[in-house]
Amino acid sequence: MYPAELVQPMRDDLSTAGFEELFSAEAVASAIESEGTVLVVVNSVCGCAAANARPGAKLSLQNGKTPDRLVTVFAGVDREAVDAARNRMVPFPPSSPSMGLFKDGELVHMIERHHIEGRPAEMIAENLMQAYNEFC
Repeated sequence: MYPAELVQPMRDDLSTAGFEELFSAEAVASAIESEGTVLVVVNSVCGCAAANARPGAKLSLQNGKTPDRLVTVFAGVDREAVDAARNRMVPFPPSSPSMGLFKDGELVHMIERHHIEGRPAEMIAENLMQAYNEFC
């Protein structure tokens, strides 16, 4: 577990952009099972989350179509919520950071850590925007 004061700026990076933080398995289930589209970002303290994932997720919101709901869980901190989110992302192995787009409770698009590492935020945003255009 990481100290709260260490991760707070990383949490704020997404929450100030409109992402709702989820802390329990129940909150994750409620968000994902809701009608419409939900982007779930598994946030983390790693460098690729700071340089690529969070900026890419925020940049993707400049698209004409966006998910109905934006949520985030924090790996290494919110274990119950992260486990619940990852269980919904099967068959993809657990990774952080990662992002899953759900539509009416079903996973329709996934970005794993290996799609994030070494890729610019703009490329990640473009990947998400294509998914938004198809599913949102």
